[in-house]
Amino acid sequence: MKKTFIDQIKAGERVSDIFVLAEKSLSQKRDGSSYLNVTITDRTGSMKGVAWDLLDQVAGGVVAGDVVQVQGKVSEYKGSLQAVIKKMTPVAEAQIDPSDFMPATSHNIEVMFDRLVRKTEEMKTPCLKSLMDAFWRDKSLVAKFKRAPAAKRMHHAYIGGLLEHTLSMAILVERIAGHYSGIDMDLLLSGVVLHDFGKIHEFDYTLTIDYSDAGRLLSHIVIGIQLLEEKLKEVDNFPEETANLLKHLIISHHGVRDFGSPEPPKTLEAVLLNYIDEIDSKVRGIRDFMAAEDSDAAWTSYHRILGRHFYRGKRPHPDTPEPNRNTL
Repeated sequence: MKKTFIDQIKAGERVSDIFVLAEKSLSQKRDGSSYLNVTITDRTGSMKGVAWDLLDQVAGGVVAGDVVQVQGKVSEYKGSLQAVIKKMTPVAEAQIDPSDFMPATSHNIEVMFDRLVRKTEEMKTPCLKSLMDAFWRDKSLVAKFKRAPAAKRMHHAYIGGLLEHTLSMAILVERIAGHYSGIDMDLLLSGVVLHDFGKIHEFDYTLTIDYSDAGRLLSHIVIGIQLLEEKLKEVDNFPEETANLLKHLIISHHGVRDFGSPEPPKTLEAVLLNYIDEIDSKVRGIRDFMAAEDSDAAWTSYHRILGRHFYRGKRPHPDTPEPNRNTL
């Protein structure tokens, strides 16, 4: 049974516990000999590790994705914790509790899902409402949709993250797109629900989040179009133009070709979807980045993906009420 989590470990401590071996690779020392680089994870975060010598004895018989018993000592290297590993051995399945290794949304999954379904039930466009019903009737897809993460690292990278992200965007549809006239709100809401639906198959999220074979070969955009095509067959006389507009929302939601969209947004609904997606993913990602650092500093460390530090401000006075954590 796991006792120690990564967010509890301090420099100078010895570690002997169970982790997921997320990454494992060989590197070269200056003298030409090999050493091992690894990343170990649990539900609270990740830690880099190295093994300098006797690599076959230290990590023989384990591969990336395995749950391993790690023995070593933790030090600080370039401002981050690093485990100097003396031994790694595979762990029997009976000793594993998956909840030890996968972070999960802090929100109630069933409550979030019910809120999202209620929004689609309020649609006024019969063909789109029927399409959403076809997705919600598919118990296998729904079970995956409730568990899937929205990303591997950047935002909502935890169990239930895709559902949380989708519901948050659906709420933003009312608050942002509702400001403008002439927007097909049912079409936009359908695009919000389906834009990332392919992530249910893009990722493997059993003990750690990584790309599946289908995810690497096809991407969630292509998978999402395939899922949509299957469900369109279940709706009688679905209008071809509406189907094309909905497909366009999926394929253009990344905004530009450089970010993976085959086409840029070419309708008002597609433009709104792209920016609503950008708002929700960036705000959640930055909040998580801030929360992950146990620091009283006004500024965060450097965010390599976004290329900047973020100002979190002065810590509130102890008497200042905490913000409402139940909001998305």
